[in-house]
Amino acid sequence: MEHSEVAFAKINLALHVRKRRADGYHDIETLFAFVQDGDVLSASLTDTLSLEIDGPFGAGLQADESNLVLKTALCLKTHFCVTQGAAIRLDKRLPIASGIGGGSADAAATARLLNQLWGLDVSEQLLSDILAPLGADIPACIYSRPSFGSGTGTALVFLDDGNITARHVLLVNPLQSVSTAAIFKAWGGVDGGAVGCGDIWDAAITGHNDLEPIAAAICPVITDILDLLSLANPAFVRMSGSGATCFALFNDKMDLETARATLDPHWWSMATMLR
Repeated sequence: MEHSEVAFAKINLALHVRKRRADGYHDIETLFAFVQDGDVLSASLTDTLSLEIDGPFGAGLQADESNLVLKTALCLKTHFCVTQGAAIRLDKRLPIASGIGGGSADAAATARLLNQLWGLDVSEQLLSDILAPLGADIPACIYSRPSFGSGTGTALVFLDDGNITARHVLLVNPLQSVSTAAIFKAWGGVDGGAVGCGDIWDAAITGHNDLEPIAAAICPVITDILDLLSLANPAFVRMSGSGATCFALFNDKMDLETARATLDPHWWSMATMLR
């Protein structure tokens, strides 16, 4: 019997960089939110572990042990002494290295998938603890619910999502990848300040993405996308993560469609809703 899971795309409603740590990582504060769509993972029981990748962006990934999907599977198999294998298929629908959680969301969906397939019956908290060393966004992606992240993003506080669920979202990527490492390296060292507490919508509106101007300097089309999205009566426009994906939240689907019609046809876009 085949099981499947959606790797829900992540957006950062706000992302404040607080300091550079001695280990080379950065302390951040961020507001995570997730949309209803993303890559799709499926798996069935076999004797060995295998990974097949297809989908619009599948050609850009290797189906070997460097892939976070197989890394996650191997990690869980070892940790829980699982004797079974799994034939895993990744339908890669999101652009690679695009600031919306791609690889981390795939890893998280793999964990949820194998938790069912292998009958592990363990908590999301335990999965997060085991897999956090593989990627800072993986814990948030395992839960895929609105949350405040601090430290490297792995310390999570879940938030009341009443003001953001079911909002229309337009994701736009110019199909130009930007290096997360390069973006953080170029950060100027100025503390972005604390993300607001309380209502998630108010905190998002008053927040910012400290990586946005850095990414836009490297990939100027980001500014073009943000400007276009801002013309279509959005409730909110921002770049996600380290880019280059930008997003706009809309209260009205007609406004979203109006915005989408203005986009360069060579860009990737996805119309969806917040979870």
